[in-house]
Amino acid sequence: MFLVFFIATMGCSENGIFNVNDKTVSITPLEECKNGFAGQYPCNNYDLLDYISLEDLGGANTEGNDCWGWTDPLNKKEYALMGTNKGITFIDITNPTEALILGTLPTRTENSPWRDVKVHNSVAYIVSEATGHGMQVFNLEKLRNVTNPPVVFQSDFNYTGFGRAHNIVINETKDYVYPVGTSRSGTYKGGPLFINVQNPLNPIAEGGFINYSHDAQVVTYNGPDTEHKGKEILIGSNEIEVVIVDITDKSNPIKLSSISYSNAEYTHQGWFTEDFKYFILGDELDELRKGLNTKTIIFDFTDLDNPLHYFDHFGNTSAIDHNGYVKGNTYYQANYTAGVRMLDLSNIRNKSISEIGYFDTYPENNNTTFKGVWSVYPYFPSGNIIISDINSGFFVIRKSGS
Repeated sequence: MFLVFFIATMGCSENGIFNVNDKTVSITPLEECKNGFAGQYPCNNYDLLDYISLEDLGGANTEGNDCWGWTDPLNKKEYALMGTNKGITFIDITNPTEALILGTLPTRTENSPWRDVKVHNSVAYIVSEATGHGMQVFNLEKLRNVTNPPVVFQSDFNYTGFGRAHNIVINETKDYVYPVGTSRSGTYKGGPLFINVQNPLNPIAEGGFINYSHDAQVVTYNGPDTEHKGKEILIGSNEIEVVIVDITDKSNPIKLSSISYSNAEYTHQGWFTEDFKYFILGDELDELRKGLNTKTIIFDFTDLDNPLHYFDHFGNTSAIDHNGYVKGNTYYQANYTAGVRMLDLSNIRNKSISEIGYFDTYPENNNTTFKGVWSVYPYFPSGNIIISDINSGFFVIRKSGS
Protein backbone atom coordinates (compact mmCIF):
# COMPACT_ATOMS: atom_id res chain seq x y z
CA MET A 1 0.00 0.00 0.00
CA PHE A 2 1.38 3.38 -0.99
CA LEU A 3 1.08 6.51 1.09
CA VAL A 4 0.63 9.72 -0.88
CA PHE A 5 0.40 13.29 0.28
CA PHE A 6 -1.07 15.77 -2.18
CA ILE A 7 -1.61 19.50 -2.19
CA ALA A 8 -2.80 21.20 -5.39
CA THR A 9 -0.03 23.75 -5.22
CA MET A 10 2.78 21.25 -4.84
CA GLY A 11 5.97 21.58 -6.84
CA CYS A 12 7.44 18.59 -8.62
CA SER A 13 10.64 17.37 -10.18
CA GLU A 14 11.52 14.84 -12.82
CA ASN A 15 12.33 12.06 -10.34
CA GLY A 16 8.90 11.93 -8.70
CA ILE A 17 10.00 13.89 -5.62
CA PHE A 18 7.52 16.59 -4.62
CA ASN A 19 7.64 19.60 -2.37
CA VAL A 20 4.47 19.93 -0.29
CA ASN A 21 4.30 22.75 2.22
CA ASP A 22 8.13 22.72 2.36
CA LYS A 23 8.19 18.98 3.07
CA THR A 24 9.69 16.55 0.59
CA VAL A 25 7.54 13.49 -0.16
CA SER A 26 7.40 10.99 -2.99
CA ILE A 27 4.59 9.49 -5.01
CA THR A 28 5.13 5.89 -6.03
CA PRO A 29 2.93 4.78 -8.92
CA LEU A 30 0.99 1.56 -8.61
CA GLU A 31 2.46 0.43 -11.94
CA GLU A 32 5.16 2.41 -13.69
CA CYS A 33 5.13 2.39 -17.47
CA LYS A 34 8.19 0.28 -18.28
CA ASN A 35 9.06 -1.36 -21.59
CA GLY A 36 5.68 -0.42 -23.00
CA PHE A 37 3.51 -1.77 -20.17
CA ALA A 38 2.11 -0.70 -16.83
CA GLY A 39 1.25 -4.10 -15.45
CA GLN A 40 -0.96 -5.63 -18.15
CA TYR A 41 -1.80 -2.31 -19.80
CA PRO A 42 0.07 -1.05 -22.90
CA CYS A 43 1.41 2.45 -22.29
CA ASN A 44 3.79 5.14 -23.36
CA ASN A 45 4.90 7.85 -20.95
CA TYR A 46 1.97 7.41 -18.52
CA ASP A 47 1.90 5.45 -15.25
CA LEU A 48 -1.04 3.71 -13.59
CA LEU A 49 -1.77 5.09 -10.12
CA ASP A 50 -4.95 3.20 -9.24
CA TYR A 51 -7.81 1.14 -10.63
CA ILE A 52 -11.33 0.31 -9.45
CA SER A 53 -13.28 -2.50 -11.11
CA LEU A 54 -16.82 -2.23 -12.38
CA GLU A 55 -17.96 -4.74 -9.78
CA ASP A 56 -16.54 -2.57 -7.00
CA LEU A 57 -18.21 0.47 -8.56
CA GLY A 58 -21.69 -0.98 -8.89
CA GLY A 59 -21.86 -4.73 -8.46
CA ALA A 60 -22.73 -7.28 -11.10
CA ASN A 61 -23.78 -6.14 -14.59
CA THR A 62 -22.21 -2.72 -14.22
CA GLU A 63 -20.99 -0.86 -17.30
CA GLY A 64 -18.91 2.31 -17.38
CA ASN A 65 -19.66 5.49 -19.33
CA ASP A 66 -18.81 9.16 -18.75
CA CYS A 67 -16.51 10.73 -16.17
CA TRP A 68 -15.74 14.22 -14.90
CA GLY A 69 -13.88 15.76 -11.99
CA TRP A 70 -14.19 18.25 -9.15
CA THR A 71 -11.47 19.98 -7.17
CA ASP A 72 -12.82 21.27 -3.87
CA PRO A 73 -12.06 25.02 -3.80
CA LEU A 74 -11.96 24.96 0.00
CA ASN A 75 -9.39 22.24 0.70
CA LYS A 76 -8.14 21.39 -2.84
CA LYS A 77 -9.09 17.74 -2.49
CA GLU A 78 -9.76 16.00 -5.80
CA TYR A 79 -12.80 13.90 -6.62
CA ALA A 80 -13.71 11.80 -9.62
CA LEU A 81 -17.30 11.47 -10.81
CA MET A 82 -17.53 8.09 -12.51
CA GLY A 83 -20.62 7.31 -14.54
CA THR A 84 -22.09 3.86 -14.92
CA ASN A 85 -25.32 2.43 -16.27
CA LYS A 86 -26.59 2.56 -12.68
CA GLY A 87 -25.65 6.09 -11.58
CA ILE A 88 -22.72 8.32 -10.66
CA THR A 89 -20.06 7.07 -8.22
CA PHE A 90 -18.01 9.65 -6.32
CA ILE A 91 -14.36 8.76 -5.71
CA ASP A 92 -11.84 10.63 -3.58
CA ILE A 93 -8.55 10.57 -5.51
CA THR A 94 -6.68 13.08 -3.36
CA ASN A 95 -4.41 10.17 -2.59
CA PRO A 96 -4.24 8.90 -6.18
CA THR A 97 -2.82 5.47 -5.35
CA GLU A 98 -5.54 4.83 -2.77
CA ALA A 99 -8.69 5.97 -4.53
CA LEU A 100 -11.64 5.77 -2.16
CA ILE A 101 -15.27 5.25 -3.19
CA LEU A 102 -17.37 7.65 -1.11
CA GLY A 103 -20.74 6.60 -2.48
CA THR A 104 -23.11 6.56 -5.43
CA LEU A 105 -26.02 8.67 -6.61
CA PRO A 106 -28.33 6.11 -8.26
CA THR A 107 -30.00 6.74 -11.59
CA ARG A 108 -33.25 8.60 -11.12
CA THR A 109 -35.45 6.22 -13.11
CA GLU A 110 -33.97 3.17 -14.84
CA ASN A 111 -30.53 1.93 -15.79
CA SER A 112 -29.03 3.21 -19.04
CA PRO A 113 -25.70 2.79 -20.87
CA TRP A 114 -25.73 6.57 -21.48
CA ARG A 115 -25.09 8.98 -18.64
CA ASP A 116 -23.28 12.31 -18.62
CA VAL A 117 -22.17 14.67 -15.88
CA LYS A 118 -20.64 18.15 -15.69
CA VAL A 119 -19.77 20.41 -12.74
CA HIS A 120 -20.40 24.10 -12.11
CA ASN A 121 -19.77 25.98 -8.86
CA SER A 122 -19.38 22.75 -6.84
CA VAL A 123 -22.66 21.34 -8.14
CA ALA A 124 -22.92 18.29 -10.39
CA TYR A 125 -25.56 18.18 -13.14
CA ILE A 126 -26.37 14.70 -14.39
CA VAL A 127 -28.43 13.56 -17.37
CA SER A 128 -29.13 10.20 -18.94
CA GLU A 129 -30.98 8.61 -21.80
CA ALA A 130 -32.97 6.65 -19.23
CA THR A 131 -36.68 7.25 -19.77
CA GLY A 132 -37.96 10.25 -17.79
CA HIS A 133 -34.62 10.84 -16.08
CA GLY A 134 -34.44 14.62 -16.40
CA MET A 135 -31.52 16.33 -14.69
CA GLN A 136 -30.21 15.43 -11.25
CA VAL A 137 -28.68 18.27 -9.24
CA PHE A 138 -26.16 17.25 -6.59
CA ASN A 139 -24.20 19.46 -4.17
CA LEU A 140 -20.64 18.14 -4.24
CA GLU A 141 -19.79 19.85 -0.96
CA LYS A 142 -21.53 16.92 0.74
CA LEU A 143 -18.51 14.81 -0.17
CA ARG A 144 -16.51 16.65 2.51
CA ASN A 145 -18.56 15.10 5.29
CA VAL A 146 -18.69 11.41 4.38
CA THR A 147 -17.48 9.52 7.45
CA ASN A 148 -18.55 5.94 6.74
CA PRO A 149 -18.23 5.25 3.01
CA PRO A 150 -19.65 4.05 0.77
CA VAL A 151 -23.05 5.68 1.10
CA VAL A 152 -26.08 6.01 -1.14
CA PHE A 153 -26.64 9.68 -1.98
CA GLN A 154 -29.82 11.49 -2.96
CA SER A 155 -30.22 14.35 -5.40
CA ASP A 156 -30.61 17.82 -3.97
CA PHE A 157 -33.05 18.59 -6.78
CA ASN A 158 -34.52 16.78 -9.78
CA TYR A 159 -35.29 18.92 -12.80
CA THR A 160 -38.07 17.45 -14.94
CA GLY A 161 -38.37 20.04 -17.70
CA PHE A 162 -37.19 17.35 -20.13
CA GLY A 163 -37.06 13.57 -20.02
CA ARG A 164 -33.99 11.93 -21.51
CA ALA A 165 -30.87 13.71 -22.73
CA HIS A 166 -27.72 12.35 -24.29
CA ASN A 167 -25.32 14.88 -22.83
CA ILE A 168 -24.97 18.05 -20.82
CA VAL A 169 -22.69 21.01 -21.47
CA ILE A 170 -21.51 23.78 -19.14
CA ASN A 171 -19.74 27.09 -19.70
CA GLU A 172 -18.03 27.48 -16.34
CA THR A 173 -17.97 31.28 -16.62
CA LYS A 174 -21.78 31.54 -16.83
CA ASP A 175 -24.62 30.25 -14.67
CA TYR A 176 -26.19 28.10 -17.38
CA VAL A 177 -26.28 24.41 -18.24
CA TYR A 178 -27.10 23.09 -21.69
CA PRO A 179 -28.64 19.62 -22.06
CA VAL A 180 -28.30 18.31 -25.62
CA GLY A 181 -29.69 15.33 -27.45
CA THR A 182 -33.11 15.50 -25.84
CA SER A 183 -36.22 14.32 -27.65
CA ARG A 184 -36.23 15.10 -31.38
CA SER A 185 -39.98 15.58 -31.14
CA GLY A 186 -39.61 18.34 -28.55
CA THR A 187 -39.77 22.07 -29.14
CA TYR A 188 -36.08 22.33 -30.01
CA LYS A 189 -35.82 19.00 -31.89
CA GLY A 190 -33.04 17.73 -29.64
CA GLY A 191 -31.05 20.95 -29.84
CA PRO A 192 -29.37 22.54 -26.81
CA LEU A 193 -31.65 23.76 -24.04
CA PHE A 194 -30.75 26.90 -22.11
CA ILE A 195 -31.27 26.40 -18.37
CA ASN A 196 -30.39 29.11 -15.86
CA VAL A 197 -28.84 27.59 -12.71
CA GLN A 198 -27.93 30.74 -10.84
CA ASN A 199 -29.98 29.09 -8.11
CA PRO A 200 -29.15 25.37 -8.60
CA LEU A 201 -32.24 24.31 -6.66
CA ASN A 202 -34.50 26.35 -8.92
CA PRO A 203 -33.35 25.83 -12.53
CA ILE A 204 -35.17 28.08 -14.98
CA ALA A 205 -35.68 27.20 -18.65
CA GLU A 206 -34.78 30.11 -20.92
CA GLY A 207 -35.22 28.64 -24.38
CA GLY A 208 -33.00 26.70 -26.72
CA PHE A 209 -31.73 26.33 -30.27
CA ILE A 210 -33.52 24.25 -32.90
CA ASN A 211 -30.87 21.93 -34.32
CA TYR A 212 -30.13 18.48 -32.92
CA SER A 213 -26.81 18.36 -31.07
CA HIS A 214 -25.15 15.14 -30.01
CA ASP A 215 -22.57 17.06 -28.00
CA ALA A 216 -21.33 20.64 -27.75
CA GLN A 217 -18.89 23.03 -26.17
CA VAL A 218 -19.95 26.43 -24.85
CA VAL A 219 -17.35 29.13 -24.17
CA THR A 220 -17.07 32.79 -23.39
CA TYR A 221 -15.13 33.60 -26.53
CA ASN A 222 -11.70 35.20 -26.22
CA GLY A 223 -10.14 34.35 -29.55
CA PRO A 224 -8.84 36.06 -32.68
CA ASP A 225 -12.25 36.96 -34.15
CA THR A 226 -12.63 40.36 -32.48
CA GLU A 227 -16.20 40.74 -33.71
CA HIS A 228 -17.32 38.04 -31.29
CA LYS A 229 -14.97 38.62 -28.37
CA GLY A 230 -16.73 38.36 -25.02
CA LYS A 231 -19.79 36.66 -26.48
CA GLU A 232 -21.08 33.28 -25.40
CA ILE A 233 -20.49 30.87 -28.27
CA LEU A 234 -21.84 27.34 -28.66
CA ILE A 235 -20.15 24.87 -31.01
CA GLY A 236 -22.48 21.96 -31.68
CA SER A 237 -21.36 18.59 -32.98
CA ASN A 238 -24.55 17.83 -34.85
CA GLU A 239 -24.23 14.41 -36.48
CA ILE A 240 -23.43 15.66 -39.99
CA GLU A 241 -21.81 19.05 -39.34
CA VAL A 242 -20.38 21.47 -36.81
CA VAL A 243 -22.61 24.46 -36.04
CA ILE A 244 -21.44 27.73 -34.43
CA VAL A 245 -24.10 29.72 -32.59
CA ASP A 246 -24.01 32.99 -30.65
CA ILE A 247 -26.15 32.30 -27.57
CA THR A 248 -25.32 35.47 -25.66
CA ASP A 249 -28.98 36.49 -25.85
CA LYS A 250 -30.82 33.34 -24.78
CA SER A 251 -34.06 34.64 -26.27
CA ASN A 252 -32.44 35.18 -29.65
CA PRO A 253 -29.68 32.67 -30.48
CA ILE A 254 -27.94 33.52 -33.76
CA LYS A 255 -26.43 30.88 -36.02
CA LEU A 256 -23.09 32.23 -37.23
CA SER A 257 -22.04 29.39 -39.51
CA SER A 258 -21.76 25.66 -40.05
CA ILE A 259 -19.21 23.37 -41.64
CA SER A 260 -18.97 19.73 -42.66
CA TYR A 261 -16.07 17.70 -44.04
CA SER A 262 -15.29 14.77 -46.32
CA ASN A 263 -16.41 11.29 -45.26
CA ALA A 264 -18.62 12.65 -42.50
CA GLU A 265 -20.39 9.73 -40.84
CA TYR A 266 -21.28 10.91 -37.33
CA THR A 267 -20.05 14.30 -36.14
CA HIS A 268 -19.64 13.37 -32.50
CA GLN A 269 -17.69 15.74 -30.23
CA GLY A 270 -15.07 18.46 -30.39
CA TRP A 271 -13.03 20.93 -28.36
CA PHE A 272 -11.36 24.31 -28.88
CA THR A 273 -7.63 24.80 -28.54
CA GLU A 274 -6.93 27.15 -25.66
CA ASP A 275 -6.24 30.09 -27.98
CA PHE A 276 -9.63 29.53 -29.70
CA LYS A 277 -7.97 29.36 -33.12
CA TYR A 278 -8.63 25.70 -33.87
CA PHE A 279 -11.42 23.23 -33.18
CA ILE A 280 -10.55 19.53 -32.88
CA LEU A 281 -13.31 17.12 -33.83
CA GLY A 282 -13.94 13.41 -33.61
CA ASP A 283 -16.31 11.53 -35.95
CA GLU A 284 -17.52 8.40 -34.18
CA LEU A 285 -18.38 6.27 -37.21
CA ASP A 286 -15.90 7.10 -39.96
CA GLU A 287 -13.38 4.46 -38.86
CA LEU A 288 -16.09 1.82 -38.81
CA ARG A 289 -17.77 2.72 -42.09
CA LYS A 290 -14.80 3.95 -44.12
CA GLY A 291 -12.07 1.59 -42.91
CA LEU A 292 -9.85 4.45 -41.70
CA ASN A 293 -7.29 4.67 -38.96
CA THR A 294 -8.41 6.94 -36.14
CA LYS A 295 -9.22 10.21 -37.86
CA THR A 296 -9.09 13.55 -36.06
CA ILE A 297 -10.44 16.56 -37.96
CA ILE A 298 -8.96 20.00 -37.31
CA PHE A 299 -10.80 23.19 -38.27
CA ASP A 300 -9.51 26.75 -38.47
CA PHE A 301 -11.92 28.84 -36.38
CA THR A 302 -10.03 32.14 -36.73
CA ASP A 303 -13.19 33.57 -38.31
CA LEU A 304 -16.29 32.15 -36.62
CA ASP A 305 -18.45 33.31 -39.52
CA ASN A 306 -16.27 31.47 -42.00
CA PRO A 307 -14.81 28.28 -40.45
CA LEU A 308 -12.40 26.29 -42.61
CA HIS A 309 -11.33 22.69 -42.72
CA TYR A 310 -7.60 22.84 -41.90
CA PHE A 311 -6.27 19.27 -41.98
CA ASP A 312 -6.83 15.70 -40.80
CA HIS A 313 -4.66 13.65 -38.48
CA PHE A 314 -4.62 9.86 -38.62
CA GLY A 315 -3.64 7.70 -35.66
CA ASN A 316 -1.69 4.48 -35.48
CA THR A 317 -4.68 2.16 -35.04
CA SER A 318 -8.17 1.72 -36.45
CA ALA A 319 -9.81 2.29 -33.05
CA ILE A 320 -12.83 4.60 -32.86
CA ASP A 321 -12.34 8.02 -31.28
CA HIS A 322 -14.88 9.18 -28.71
CA ASN A 323 -14.51 12.17 -26.34
CA GLY A 324 -11.50 14.48 -26.52
CA TYR A 325 -10.34 17.42 -24.39
CA VAL A 326 -7.57 20.01 -24.62
CA LYS A 327 -5.29 21.05 -21.77
CA GLY A 328 -2.37 23.26 -22.68
CA ASN A 329 -0.77 21.90 -25.83
CA THR A 330 -2.08 18.37 -25.33
CA TYR A 331 -5.24 16.83 -26.73
CA TYR A 332 -6.45 13.89 -24.61
CA GLN A 333 -8.43 11.58 -26.87
CA ALA A 334 -10.59 8.77 -25.53
CA ASN A 335 -10.06 6.16 -28.20
CA TYR A 336 -12.22 3.16 -27.21
CA THR A 337 -10.13 -0.02 -27.66
CA ALA A 338 -6.86 1.93 -28.05
CA GLY A 339 -7.26 3.65 -24.67
CA VAL A 340 -6.44 7.32 -24.18
CA ARG A 341 -4.09 8.89 -26.73
CA MET A 342 -2.19 12.07 -25.97
CA LEU A 343 -1.56 14.30 -29.00
CA ASP A 344 0.89 17.20 -29.06
CA LEU A 345 -0.69 20.37 -30.47
CA SER A 346 2.35 22.64 -30.31
CA ASN A 347 2.83 22.54 -34.10
CA ILE A 348 -0.85 22.60 -35.07
CA ARG A 349 -0.52 25.87 -37.01
CA ASN A 350 1.84 24.02 -39.38
CA LYS A 351 -0.79 21.33 -39.89
CA SER A 352 0.98 18.81 -37.75
CA ILE A 353 0.05 17.06 -34.52
CA SER A 354 1.75 13.97 -33.14
CA GLU A 355 1.15 11.27 -30.56
CA ILE A 356 3.34 11.72 -27.48
CA GLY A 357 1.83 9.18 -25.12
CA TYR A 358 -0.98 6.74 -24.43
CA PHE A 359 -2.50 4.50 -21.81
CA ASP A 360 -4.52 1.56 -23.09
CA THR A 361 -7.12 0.28 -20.62
CA TYR A 362 -8.36 -2.31 -23.13
CA PRO A 363 -5.31 -4.52 -23.77
CA GLU A 364 -7.21 -7.24 -25.65
CA ASN A 365 -6.98 -5.50 -29.04
CA ASN A 366 -7.30 -2.18 -30.90
CA ASN A 367 -10.24 -3.27 -33.05
CA THR A 368 -12.83 -0.93 -34.52
CA THR A 369 -15.50 -1.66 -31.90
CA PHE A 370 -17.35 0.20 -29.15
CA LYS A 371 -15.41 -1.25 -26.23
CA GLY A 372 -12.85 0.30 -23.92
CA VAL A 373 -12.45 3.97 -23.01
CA TRP A 374 -15.53 6.18 -22.97
CA SER A 375 -13.98 9.36 -21.61
CA VAL A 376 -11.02 11.05 -19.97
CA TYR A 377 -10.74 14.02 -17.60
CA PRO A 378 -7.32 15.77 -17.60
CA TYR A 379 -8.10 18.96 -15.66
CA PHE A 380 -7.06 18.19 -12.08
CA PRO A 381 -4.45 20.73 -10.87
CA SER A 382 -2.30 17.88 -9.58
CA GLY A 383 -1.75 16.41 -13.04
CA ASN A 384 -3.70 13.27 -12.15
CA ILE A 385 -5.88 12.05 -15.03
CA ILE A 386 -8.95 9.86 -14.74
CA ILE A 387 -10.29 7.42 -17.33
CA SER A 388 -13.68 5.72 -17.56
CA ASP A 389 -13.72 2.38 -19.36
CA ILE A 390 -16.95 0.73 -20.46
CA ASN A 391 -15.71 -2.80 -19.90
CA SER A 392 -13.09 -2.43 -17.17
CA GLY A 393 -13.93 0.41 -14.80
CA PHE A 394 -12.09 3.41 -13.39
CA PHE A 395 -8.41 4.34 -13.77
CA VAL A 396 -6.15 7.05 -12.38
CA ILE A 397 -3.03 7.71 -14.45
CA ARG A 398 -0.28 10.30 -14.49
CA LYS A 399 2.47 11.35 -16.84
CA SER A 400 5.67 9.45 -16.09
CA GLY A 401 8.21 11.50 -14.18
CA SER A 402 5.82 14.37 -13.55
